[in-house]
Order: sequence, then C-alpha cells, then structure tokens
Amino acid sequence: MTRLGDLYTLQGQSPWLDNVRRDWIENGEMKRWVDRGVRGVTSNPTIFQKAISGGTAYDEQFGSLLADGTSVLDAYWELVVTDIRNTLAILRPVHDESDGLDGFVSIEVSPLLARDTAGTAQAARHLNGLIAEPNLYVKIPGTAEGLPAIAQMISEGCSVNVTLLFSADRYREVMESYLVGLEQREGDLSGVSSVASFFISRVDNEADRRLDAIGTPEAAAFKGKVAVANAQVAYEAFLQTFQGPRWDALVARGARVQRPLWASTSTKNPTYSTTLYVDTLIGPDTVNTMPENTLGDFEESGTLARTVDADFAEAHAVLDGIAALGIDLADITATLELEGVASFSKSFDDLLATLGEKAASLR
Repeated sequence: MTRLGDLYTLQGQSPWLDNVRRDWIENGEMKRWVDRGVRGVTSNPTIFQKAISGGTAYDEQFGSLLADGTSVLDAYWELVVTDIRNTLAILRPVHDESDGLDGFVSIEVSPLLARDTAGTAQAARHLNGLIAEPNLYVKIPGTAEGLPAIAQMISEGCSVNVTLLFSADRYREVMESYLVGLEQREGDLSGVSSVASFFISRVDNEADRRLDAIGTPEAAAFKGKVAVANAQVAYEAFLQTFQGPRWDALVARGARVQRPLWASTSTKNPTYSTTLYVDTLIGPDTVNTMPENTLGDFEESGTLARTVDADFAEAHAVLDGIAALGIDLADITATLELEGVASFSKSFDDLLATLGEKAASLR
C-alpha cells in the first residue's frame, strides 16, 4: 500500500490528481497514478490550455476536425471531451469498487459563463448528456450566479463539482444549493454526487501580501496560517450542515454528503513545506486534488494524521487575529473569486487564440 492509499484507507481522505494530459492517457502514466492510489482526476481551463498548447499530442485530432469543417471552438470541446472520456474509462474501476464514492473526472463549463446562471445550467446539461457517464463531474463555478444552476443541475441528477470557492460563507450557500437540489429531486438520490472545491494556496498568497504590508512581528506571525484556518472553518461548516433531521430525511433516500475538495494545494511560497496544504487538511469525507509534484512529495514524506478538525478554536483564533490587524478576509476571498474567474477566462481565450493560429498553419 502506498502513502496515497493509506491516506484514504486510514484517514478517509481521497487523493485526486489535478491534471489531464493526452500523452499520459496514451502512455499509461494516468493508469500508473491510479495504481499508486489516486482516486479521481480534476481539470480546468488552465490545465487544458497547458496540455493542448504544450506539444503535438492533439494535432492529429485537431487537424482531422478542421478538415471536416469543424470550427476552432467546437474542435476545442471535441479535444477536451475525448480526453475526459478516456480518463473516465481509466477511473471507472475505482468508481465501481467504491460504490460511486470516487473515480470521478471533472470537466468544466466555459469560464465565460461564470456570471450567467441560465447559460451555466444549459452548458452543464449539455456536457452531462453528451458524455453520459456515472463518474463524470461537471464543474460549475461557485459564484452567486452559479448557485441556482447548482441546485437546478442536482435536481436533474447531474453530479457537480462546484469550483472557485474561497470563503466559508459562500461554501455554506453552496451546501444549501446542494440540499435544495436534492430536495427538489424525486426518488432515489444515491446516483447524485457532489464535491465543493475550496481553493487554498491563493488565500495565503493574498493574505501574506497584506500581512507583509503591515510589516509588524504580530502580522508576520500569521503568515502561512490563514488559508489553512479558512479551510478548517469551512470543514466545521460542513460537519454542521450534514447532520440533523433535514439531512437525515435525505440520507433515507440515498443522499451522499457534498465532500469538501481542497484545491490549489501546491504551495507557491518556497519557504513553506511542499505538502503544507495536504498535511494540515486531512480528515474523513474530504478530497485533496494535487498536481503531480505535490502528490509525489506527499508520497515521499507526507503526514498521515487526522488534522483538519484537530483545533477549530485555533482556526477561529487565526481569523480573529488577522481581523484585529485590520485585514478583511471577506475582501480577500471576494478579490480571489474575481481573479479566479478572470484567470480561467484568460486561459480559455489564450487557448482558443493558440488553436486559431495552429489552425491557420495547418490550413
């Protein structure tokens, strides 16, 4: 058993891979990650931008699509859906063996729809119907406009990965949307699943910048602690939500909890441990999606202990401490949501521009 396997069997946390690459699908590397303990795969526009722009693995299919008269935008989605389908096939045994808990692969709706409720629901419905696999997650951004789309798609039986979450308050709204969607759906609920992707390292990047601007020893003491505390408070909200009569009524119909998924867990500050955002957020009913470097580092030296709920009081103390210094966590998380939507949209636009240039050269 690998350390990644132990993370799941001993602590109840599912390690997922935050990357999709066609060469890995074709040369067996994706399957080797699964054999080492990876239990799911996530993707986003930035990942596909790097994968498709970074080599020639997609050129043959892209050229064939262009020859058939497919537009660049439609060709992009064909490339992405092909990778997702093939990755779903690799992860399907994990899905079946876990009785539908893991083995999921995520595909994201266009990031240009982040502020469009109806457009998001329509795109999610299309992708879910097009791919039609039980271990597919359609990623919907957890913006205010995304909340009604989440409830709608859950009510229609579409499993959803809610992405771009930065605040515990927004996560509470996301969980409410999930519950509403389950309540609106008739019959058995066991085939509907969801995770909520809570971003970690970007919170410390912004919080540390503001702490550095204060420049006092008291401020410096909080560096590298805000993101973890923020996530631990979100986990506390998760525990509070999925209990009680309302939840018990849904469990009786087969409902599953919406697991927190820790995302953006590679450290950006070189002075921090490369497994900081894994070691400190381990606990049952959670997922941590990691790029391959972080997965490898955790395999070598990661902590195997339940840490995410070890000290909620300390987590609140950290957040209270930065508030006393004048740092507004709500402003941090709102800023990061705006930046996240813009970043994914830029990756999407950049990729389409790259494909447009490649199309011109192929023609």
